[in-house]
Amino acid sequence: MNILIGADFVPTESNFEYFRAKDTSALFGAELTAVLTEADFSIFNLETPLSDRAEPIIKCGPNLIAPTDTVKGYEAVGVGLFTLANNHILDQGAEGLKSTLDTLKNAGIDCVGAGADCGEARAPYVFECDGKRIGVYACAEHEFSIADEGLCGANPFDPIQSIRDISALRDRCDYLIVLYHGGKEHYRYPSPMLQKTCRAIADNGADLVVCQHSHCIGCEEKYNGSRIVYGQGNFLFDRSELECWQTSLLISITDGFEIGYIPLVKAGCGVRLAEPERAKEIMSAFAERGEQIKEDGFIKERYAKFASEELNKYLFSFSGIKRTFLFKVINKLSGHRYERWLLKRKYGIGRKTEIRNFVECEAHRELLIAALKGDLIY
Repeated sequence: MNILIGADFVPTESNFEYFRAKDTSALFGAELTAVLTEADFSIFNLETPLSDRAEPIIKCGPNLIAPTDTVKGYEAVGVGLFTLANNHILDQGAEGLKSTLDTLKNAGIDCVGAGADCGEARAPYVFECDGKRIGVYACAEHEFSIADEGLCGANPFDPIQSIRDISALRDRCDYLIVLYHGGKEHYRYPSPMLQKTCRAIADNGADLVVCQHSHCIGCEEKYNGSRIVYGQGNFLFDRSELECWQTSLLISITDGFEIGYIPLVKAGCGVRLAEPERAKEIMSAFAERGEQIKEDGFIKERYAKFASEELNKYLFSFSGIKRTFLFKVINKLSGHRYERWLLKRKYGIGRKTEIRNFVECEAHRELLIAALKGDLIY
């Protein structure tokens, strides 16, 4: 058994031509190409629609797209399965998703985690390797790509329905992999809720839970006989020069469902196997974070600190204050004190308490989401 799992695998303008030309040397180098092509089966996250026609939906964040002929790069390394359960697969609307599904089908590449409606999106994928049946379930947190009743898109994680789906799939396979597209971008640890969610997935039959979406290598947890990976970084996604985008892990699964890791480094517009010394550094940091999350209170305390650092970004977004050129100049000259002063004026204890209630209370949150979705649609 030789199964590989990689995260975001995205053609970008910097390497479209390499994908079209099946130039594995430029994209992956000889050593990594050999690793990919010698695998019995490989699974990746397709974090972009494959379409030749741009029809961007209304959303926040970028609307990704890659030409359909870039699928040749995936064919060149024998990708077996793509998860489409992510926050970008509906970036070009229903036609973009249909184009993606058709393109993958024509290339002989299977997919899981998205479809014409919730029913199709929820459908798992089962394949056989060395006489063992491997089940794959893919789901995503709620952003702008989610399938709904009568609406196409990605399979939404639902704490009731998804757990039922995972438990039912357990009975159909020897090993079960759950690909969960969620967690905070660029944060290397699980939040308390993400850990609780992944542990529940493991408790209901998953042998391996892989969180994809964070664009960075996180940490792992061995829990109740299962393995949880909280972030493996991108596989190939040439969109940012942030430090955390420069390294990633391929997950390898061998006989007896033994789980290992293959460290990778970004190289220009491609990706390569990490050199031995760099690989050792990557794995050492990964292991250290895994030890940290075992400490009592670490996850909660670390996340509370991170949340405190991020709060002003959210408050600023809610405020409606425009970041004009003049604002940016004043804010920079003031050492960002101007921004903090504005937010302090706008948000007292009363307003923050009100916002917390609307976001935290299930009834308020459900009503607010329904109202905002209706307003944007109609």
